[in-house]
Formats: sequence, C-alpha cells, structure tokens
Amino acid sequence: MKILILVMLLFISAYSNSQNKNFIDQPYLETNASVDTLVTPDRIYLNIQITESDTKGKISVEELENSMAEKLKSIGIVLEKQLTLKDLSSNFEKYFLKQKDVLKSKEYTLLVYDAQTAGKVIMVLEEIGVSNVELQKMEYSRMDALELELKSLAIIKAKAQGESMVRPLNQKLGVALYIYDNSIQQITRSNERGAVMQMAYAEKNIDNFEPIEIAFDKIKVESSVYVKFKLE
Repeated sequence: MKILILVMLLFISAYSNSQNKNFIDQPYLETNASVDTLVTPDRIYLNIQITESDTKGKISVEELENSMAEKLKSIGIVLEKQLTLKDLSSNFEKYFLKQKDVLKSKEYTLLVYDAQTAGKVIMVLEEIGVSNVELQKMEYSRMDALELELKSLAIIKAKAQGESMVRPLNQKLGVALYIYDNSIQQITRSNERGAVMQMAYAEKNIDNFEPIEIAFDKIKVESSVYVKFKLE
C-alpha cells in the first residue's frame, strides 16, 4: 500500500513538472496594458459639528440641532436617509476641574450628491451660526461596475498590442497563458476642501447667493493588466 502511494506521488510530481516545463518551453509574448478614466463623485460626505461654544452657550445644542434640521429640509435634504449622528460629547472634564458650565457638541455626517448641494448646505448652516463644515470623503456609486468595465478594456488593449507586435513576424497570437490584474484606484484630493470653502466665502459677499456651477476634483480610476499570450 505504501509503495502504491509513493508511486502515485512520484507520478503527480512528474506530471506537474512536465506541465510547468511545457508552459515555460512554449513560445509566448508578454505585454501589459492600462486604461483609465475620470468620474465625477456622486456621494459626498460632509462632516458637520454643532457646539454650544459657537454661541458662547446662549443657544443649546438641541436648539441648534432643530434649526439645522429645518434648514437642511428646506433645501431638499432627506434627513432620515442623508444625516447620521457621528458623535456626542461634552466637556465634563473641564467642568469638574474648573467648575465651568458644561458645553455640549454634536457631530454629524451628511451625505449629498453634488457640489452645488454642498454649497447650499454651507450657506443655510451659516445662517444659524454653524460654520464647522468639512469634507469627509467622496465616492462614486457605480465604482464596482466601472472597474469591471475597465478590466475588460485593458484585456482588449493588451490583445490588440500583442497582435500588432506579432503581425510583422507573420505569427499569430494564441490563447492567454497567464493574466495578472494590477488595477488600482486613485482619488485626487488636492482641492476638495478648497472647493467647499470657496463656495462658503462667496456666499458672504453676495446677496441672495446661489451656488455657482462647480464640481469637486474627479476620481481617477485605472485598470492595468499583465498578460502572456501563446505564440502560434
């Protein structure tokens, strides 16, 4: 029985080595190809903080929260779907150490779908004294589908490159022997916060402000593949 098992292991090892040798010995062409595109983010997350210290304790967090809710609803924000509470805090440590009043704060994440709405959010919140609004992150909702599409385009480009390379040799490109996906996703963030703050600044100087036609930096998505094709 042990001899039979040993023979089988030797056979499997020899077969595996034979397959590897056949792969290495056969003529092949290797090439790589990349494709990329830019997309406009359609899921923009804003970080909003309301705190009693902004009004020196004259207006409670609860009052600011209600005012914020009304302002956001007035510009079409669906609070149940787009606004979530991120953090709730108060300075109890200072209260116990220095016997000062407790000033509470709340932090929220607001989801909007374009830069113009982000500008409107800043405008209406500044009307009630809430100015601590920052850009948290940006996303593209169809990213998965886009990445799959780019992978296919990269493979098509790699094949076209291979066929172009072997044509002068009067050879043909065969099946793909090896494919390596080297795709990456890159997000340009250089002017994200700048765009939001610029819109807020413009509001302070213009009566009846309407957000200008502006867009955040686009998201760059790239797909890269490395392929070995059999030569025939």
